[in-house]
Amino acid sequence: MQLGINLGYWGAGMDADNLAVAQEADRLGYAVCWAAEAYGSDAATVLSWVAAQTERIDVGSAIFQIPARQPAMTAMTAATLDSLSGGRFRLGLGVSGPQVSEGWYGVRFDKPLARTREYVEIVRRAMTRERLTYDGAHWTLPLPDGPGKPIKLTVHPQREHIPLYIAAIGPKNLEQTGEIADGALLIFPSAAHLEDTAIRHLRAGREKAGLTMDGFDVCPTLPLAAGDDKDVAALADTFRPYTALYVGGMGSRKQNFYNQLARRMGYEKEAAEIQDKYLSGDKQGAAAAVPHELIDRTTLLGSVDRIADRMKAYAEVGVTTLTLAPAGFTLEERLTALRTGSEALERAELA
Repeated sequence: MQLGINLGYWGAGMDADNLAVAQEADRLGYAVCWAAEAYGSDAATVLSWVAAQTERIDVGSAIFQIPARQPAMTAMTAATLDSLSGGRFRLGLGVSGPQVSEGWYGVRFDKPLARTREYVEIVRRAMTRERLTYDGAHWTLPLPDGPGKPIKLTVHPQREHIPLYIAAIGPKNLEQTGEIADGALLIFPSAAHLEDTAIRHLRAGREKAGLTMDGFDVCPTLPLAAGDDKDVAALADTFRPYTALYVGGMGSRKQNFYNQLARRMGYEKEAAEIQDKYLSGDKQGAAAAVPHELIDRTTLLGSVDRIADRMKAYAEVGVTTLTLAPAGFTLEERLTALRTGSEALERAELA
């Protein structure tokens, strides 16, 4: 099992620290550095900045939002980043959510599975550097009855095949991801529930495509906070607002994928309470309603030995790249968390 890091969103006041974290991860031998985008910083610019100031670590989009870019533009960006980084780019895609897709990009959040499948097909076809044509339900290239003509990508990526990941949560999306992608980006993963909530659906998609899980990258993200085992409860409390935001407020009442995931993990009553309080404006009450067990199961907390034991559990269930979000109020705390993750991987004998 390899380790990655997730820098989250740029522009949150920790930009210089984020670069230092990426450079330390590069020095420690972490495999990949991911950056996200929502409706602030874009991931492509951040990744080019990080790639220019690191040497070995891969850089990956977690995620490029599908409603934000035409698929041909994503192929251009992927090819450019792969070329500039010397073959270190990983392309992560996701449909975002209805509020961002329709409110920020003006793109209807309809038929996300079909749109994702077509999008991936066009991106991959464009990156073959053959003349691009496509006839689908959502995209037609070139447009009919107009001056458009089939065009081919002029940029040469460093590699013939750039690894493509999809951020997936729901069972149908997970199955399609197993079928059409090279890896899955997961969030709020509990080792105790991961087989049922994710792995079996990914495996079904692989089997549908006549493939096995060999070579498929199962890549969940977990926040990591280092400390003494007797302080685990206090460490968990620092993630209450984060968990409450996703389970309670990330999306509408009817379309909150993280809330639905928490329910599938057995926290149906608690997920409903968190959402009710968050959407009513009681964010503190929502955070207080998050069960300690849910936080502890979806983060890495405590000593090197405790974290190493948890890493073993993730490896045993099929995780191949464990992405860490090193937590801390200062740069030194975040670097300590990063080093703790590296040491825990070695102690677990998973490196």
